[in-house]
Amino acid sequence: MKYDTLIRQALIIDGSNTPGYVADVGLRGGRIETIGDLATAHAEHEIDANGRVLAPGFIDVHTHDDTVVIRHPQMLPKLSQGVTTVIVGNCGISASPVTLRTDPPDPMNLLGKREAFAYPRFADYRAAVESAHPAVNVAALIGHTALRSNHMDDLHRTATSNEIAAMRVQLQESLEAGALGLSTGLAYASAFNAETDEVLQLSEELTAFGAVYTTHLRSEFEPVLEAMDEAFLIGRHAQVPVIISHLKCAGAGNWGRSPQLLASLELAAKKHPVGCDCYPYAASSSTLDLKQVTDAFRITITWSTPHPEVGGRDLQDIAAEWEVSLLDAARRLQPAGAVYYGMDEADVRRILAHPLSMVGSDGLPEDPFPHPRLWGAFARVLGHFSRDVGLFPLHTAVHKMTGLSAARFGLAERGEIRQGYWADLVLFDPLSVRDVADFKEPQRAAQGIDGVWINGVLSYSDGQANGQRPGRFLARNGDLRGGFSSL
Repeated sequence: MKYDTLIRQALIIDGSNTPGYVADVGLRGGRIETIGDLATAHAEHEIDANGRVLAPGFIDVHTHDDTVVIRHPQMLPKLSQGVTTVIVGNCGISASPVTLRTDPPDPMNLLGKREAFAYPRFADYRAAVESAHPAVNVAALIGHTALRSNHMDDLHRTATSNEIAAMRVQLQESLEAGALGLSTGLAYASAFNAETDEVLQLSEELTAFGAVYTTHLRSEFEPVLEAMDEAFLIGRHAQVPVIISHLKCAGAGNWGRSPQLLASLELAAKKHPVGCDCYPYAASSSTLDLKQVTDAFRITITWSTPHPEVGGRDLQDIAAEWEVSLLDAARRLQPAGAVYYGMDEADVRRILAHPLSMVGSDGLPEDPFPHPRLWGAFARVLGHFSRDVGLFPLHTAVHKMTGLSAARFGLAERGEIRQGYWADLVLFDPLSVRDVADFKEPQRAAQGIDGVWINGVLSYSDGQANGQRPGRFLARNGDLRGGFSSL
């Protein structure tokens, strides 16, 4: 038998959270055809892995790549660190279904300018992704704030019964067209005043589809446990899985509380399918929020519409130069984006190591001076946290970025190296893989990523994208409730 591609003598870490083994892998027709001893086989393309690790392609479960996958389909920040699938539509903001009457409200402006929102129906967005042929696979959530912006004249209140009914119709249509579920961003001003009942009613549309509910909690600061309880209530009401986005202990007064948060997560998981994602850094990034302006930790400005020249500078330095308070400087910069150094490293490690947590970058591709997680999150888990710190074995690191993620989001026949599965694969050197992007130079490709295949097509090798864009749109595949296992 002749294969399209033969990868010989790789250390296969298959995504199932079990130690690796050495074998050959033959690819044909975009899928993994054979795993085993293929010494006598031949292929059009043959690679000697020479002891390097072959893993499933990484699944970035928390992205804001909604419009970038269409406008810049090469997706180099993700491809270069071994990501083969991105999940968009997180934190309540999505590119569809959206009909804007004005400029996109905060935080929808993280996804681009008004002209980037050209998809009044989810089916339009799906068709646009398929036409763009991105380098990576794309699956999508529907944003609560996006739905609100379609039907409400004022986002700083809760929705009326008629507005909720209109949102439910759009959510149902989107789920029928293959959306994964509903996301909320209840911490943001554009959704903060939405009463729990508004989300409870919307969540009822998820039940029939077995779709998922993901949430940027109403607070990640002192009331975080109450915010988690609200998320679990919504999931139980709809009888659907809950994923808490970028679980963290935000704010200096909150540091050290990760054992409480994880205990709450574990308790909920005993009765209901729940989990979380997190990114491997002690700094967050979003729009510049006046409520988060403080002198308790460093804040770096990533972009500012009225003052683009300050991108990459600290808010404290800008305020000193202007001879104004931090709050006044922040007001003058808006609309703007920021990196907040508001977490404790020990909390980050506890959450990252927990069996219920997956890895997501939460990268912001529109930022001129982005958080380094956009380019480095997955390599950082492999190199820094698994190899250098020893937080967990390499097979667990891979599982948190592949098999666990695919199961939770219902990405059928992906996330593991198994015969018959789609050939989304990454070949890397476990001794040299590392994130190079940092807070001073955030737009740098990871090291040690030797090859990335998407749907069987080699798309990145020797530190370069080769122009191949074999990514596909991945519609929700059935009921997602079975993808969550108990501790």
